[in-house]
Amino acid sequence: MRAALKLSDKGYRAKPLRRIYIPKPHSTKMRPLSIPTMYDRAMQALFAMALMPWAETIADRTSFGFRMNRSAQDAAAYTFQCLSRKDSAQWILEGDIRGCFDNFSHSWLLNNIPMDTRVLNQFLKAGYIFDGIFYRNESGTPQGGIISPLLANLALDGMERVLMKRFPGKKVHLVRFADDFLVTAESEETAIQCKQVIADFLKERGLELSEEKTRIVHISDGFDFLGWNIRKFKGKLLIQPSKKAIAAITQKMSEVIMSAKAWKQEDLIKMLHPIIRGWALYHRTVSSSITFGKLDWIVRNMLWKWAKRRHNDKGKRWIAGKYWQPTLTRKSVFKTANYTLENFSNTKIQYRKFLKLDKNPFIDLDYFEKRPGIFLSTQKSIRMFLYCAHKSG
Repeated sequence: MRAALKLSDKGYRAKPLRRIYIPKPHSTKMRPLSIPTMYDRAMQALFAMALMPWAETIADRTSFGFRMNRSAQDAAAYTFQCLSRKDSAQWILEGDIRGCFDNFSHSWLLNNIPMDTRVLNQFLKAGYIFDGIFYRNESGTPQGGIISPLLANLALDGMERVLMKRFPGKKVHLVRFADDFLVTAESEETAIQCKQVIADFLKERGLELSEEKTRIVHISDGFDFLGWNIRKFKGKLLIQPSKKAIAAITQKMSEVIMSAKAWKQEDLIKMLHPIIRGWALYHRTVSSSITFGKLDWIVRNMLWKWAKRRHNDKGKRWIAGKYWQPTLTRKSVFKTANYTLENFSNTKIQYRKFLKLDKNPFIDLDYFEKRPGIFLSTQKSIRMFLYCAHKSG
């Protein structure tokens, strides 16, 4: 509490951030991550809380990333609605912003974000330290800062309104998750025009599209978005886990199992369980049942090789009897007396209920309380926040 009471914008001066590099998913490249001090993180959190109600009110309706009570699964559900009908748009602009967080124009943010510009300037220009050397920030918001996703959303909000105004009645729909987005269009020519409109929109904010990764595709050829492959087969739209996502989870499980040569079986189960469970929960809202079955088969083969390597002088029946036990629902499961390995296919497919895009979590509290997967504690916190704001005038 004493630490919280010390937070003040009077004479506030942000300290340089600590720069580290982490690997990008599905890539050999490294992503820069800048970590603020605990005090600076608390200041960012405080100002983010003040900005959030305003940001939610003016946000694009079809923006789903880093927003309250919205998720990638909601983005997939909206994408399905936009593309699943027989008369839906057939062309897709798959967009990628080059170095989004590193290239935001500081002047645009300072002129358009309604907060204390002196404090915001401290957040933006604090600089970072890497290998003992101080570097200044002339553009961008640091990835790793609590307020950075909110600032990024505020900078990109308005993209939907620009497209709707420019292309009325042409089946143009935007689906955005943070800096990843796609735009539907009725023709290839319209998709090319959408690309130019978005390029002009981004230029004002110091950003540009990546020509290598931005592409226009037909729905029958399919495309990847947020770890899913979206494609129409014979007039039917299917959203399935992408090949890259499957390869990544397979590689991750292989690395864990290969490193577990001397582990006990229960330790291996405890390590694999959250990996399998987390991946399955992310993909359970799309057509994943076939993929789940294939991954169960892959994991079983990996575990069989692990067990065979530990007991290369034993027969198949002995190894199977030691590590695989029958249950009420399956003939054999990788388990011990106290721990059972979760199968991908144990997770039931539950298609996401479509989100009403005009609902605001600070206003329509009853609606969000009834939606599955929403923590009631979040809504109670919002109610308390609004009550205190009302009492304080």
